[in-house]
Amino acid sequence: MRLFDTHAHIGLITEDPIEQLLTVQEAKQENVEGVVSICNNLRDFFQVHENLKTEEHIFHSIGVSPSEVSHPGDDWEATITEGSKLERVVAIGEIGLDYYHKFGARDAQVELFIRQLDLAHKLTLPVIIHNREAGGDVLEILRERLSPRGGILHCYSEDFGYAQKALELNLYISFAGNVTYRNAKNLHETARQMPLERMLIESESPFMVPAAYRGKRNKPSYLKETAAFIAELRGMPLEELTEILFRNSLTFFGISM
Repeated sequence: MRLFDTHAHIGLITEDPIEQLLTVQEAKQENVEGVVSICNNLRDFFQVHENLKTEEHIFHSIGVSPSEVSHPGDDWEATITEGSKLERVVAIGEIGLDYYHKFGARDAQVELFIRQLDLAHKLTLPVIIHNREAGGDVLEILRERLSPRGGILHCYSEDFGYAQKALELNLYISFAGNVTYRNAKNLHETARQMPLERMLIESESPFMVPAAYRGKRNKPSYLKETAAFIAELRGMPLEELTEILFRNSLTFFGISM
């Protein structure tokens, strides 16, 4: 069995460099053969990238999340451009809109989102998209601005109707540990019915821990629980599902492993 974690905040699981290494090595022992490291700001991106530069199964996404809208950093577009040239950088993200938290004015979030979508187009990189209570605006913007390399709606939280609209675009849908929660009926329906060739999974660690580990901080090594739940939903063997999801991840990010 091979697993690929498309979204892990390794720098938020622990700031300690040794613990970060141990975390990703532990994940590999649990069949997580690939992980995309996500950082909300550019400072953390460079720190984590440097710390994990010897870990060839760790890939990276670079971008400014909506949480940083009021302080994206000086010359942030030039910094993303330079950072995107580093080894194993495979995407721009996470980027998007968050109307739930009070990170900043909506207009400022939209501007930051659009400028990074345009930058992804210029750099020919896919995007990893954050959406929190902003689904309508996210889709409207993506219809106009999505790079040909496409994007991931990460930690999916909408219903199946929204998924059907999203899948009209070059988008993949990634499920996190919240799909395992008993009351997440909208996610269950989406995971059961959506086309497998556009599905991915992620840990979203240290958040969204699968139900089996409730009370603990999430980490990539718990990813199998999410995969097992989806396999049961779809009535298919776990190893068959994980192999499909693994290959989907390689295809989306343009990775050879």
